Amino acid sequence: MFCLAGWESGSRHSGDDLALAVANSDSMASEPQSAKLRIGRGSTSSRAVSLPTLGFSTGGTRALPGLARSIFLTAIAVALICLTACEHRQRIVIGCKNFTEQIILGELIAQQIENKTHLPVERRFYLGGTYIAHQGILAGRIDIYPEYTGTALTAILKQKPPAGAGSDPKTVFDRVKSEYEKRFHLTLSPPFGFNDTFAIEIRGEDARRLHLETISLAAAYTPQWRAGFGYEFMERPDGYKGLVATYGLRFAAPPRIMDLGLLTRALKDHQVDLIAGNMTDGLIPALDLFVLEDDRHYFPPYEAVPVIREQTLAEHPELRQALDDVAGKISDAEMRELNYKVDGQKHDVKEVVREFLKASAK
Repeated sequence: MFCLAGWESGSRHSGDDLALAVANSDSMASEPQSAKLRIGRGSTSSRAVSLPTLGFSTGGTRALPGLARSIFLTAIAVALICLTACEHRQRIVIGCKNFTEQIILGELIAQQIENKTHLPVERRFYLGGTYIAHQGILAGRIDIYPEYTGTALTAILKQKPPAGAGSDPKTVFDRVKSEYEKRFHLTLSPPFGFNDTFAIEIRGEDARRLHLETISLAAAYTPQWRAGFGYEFMERPDGYKGLVATYGLRFAAPPRIMDLGLLTRALKDHQVDLIAGNMTDGLIPALDLFVLEDDRHYFPPYEAVPVIREQTLAEHPELRQALDDVAGKISDAEMRELNYKVDGQKHDVKEVVREFLKASAK
């Protein structure tokens, strides 16, 4: 029996395998006199196809010399692999991280591509944090995902923001785009239009009572406060360590580490007294929270942008226009409203995005 087993199909998006077995009745009398192709997608599905159904007969292969028979079988396998790969290349895989705003942006990218190009789209959301999403696109498991320029600069490229970056988001965008193209063969589409910088938040009642507006002023009170931060914020170069060093912050106890989606509720419920959230969090006004001004300009700009594989863009140039069409379409206030509809009002993400795209197209 001739066998090509465990052959990778070349799919960029899944661990598909392909096995080809040709039964030779001269040596395997119990086997059917036909070639069987098994294509398994992951471990969830498989199917066997008899080669005669593809227009080939295996009866003649037993009469071929060994080398000719091997060439014949290899040609069949390669042809079928190419067919499988072509199927996958037509599918655009959208990823995103595991919090509300990312889910909204991932869905917006997906719907925009479906509406403008009619290419089939697969959604692979809730990928975790920045590093997992980045590794996913490098490995070809996803084609596009939304990222933030400041995060890409500091967490992925491990670079410090250029001087004056706080007032010049384009400087950061241009640097990230250039470095991503050189290092990773990834590129950035134009920004969506909003800047989701980190927001150092306290309760509104505390801000009014203590007359606090900036992080510098709040530093006098933090020794009596408990802080709460996300897992990633504690490790990022633009996160906790740099923040406390820049402002001389000290807290009553080590920071509580929790999921980003739990921070605002923990602050509202007095479990913590200061958190690092997102500027476009829709729950900030709803829960009467107050964002302290980053008066020492510690945080770089965090413009939201689609990151896309250059290979995907080369294969589907129509994606460029589809993504360009949503550039600059979402303001800070609009993103905050979209987040609130999902987080605060519990609306369906797909419907929220569908309504927004419909309104913005008018």
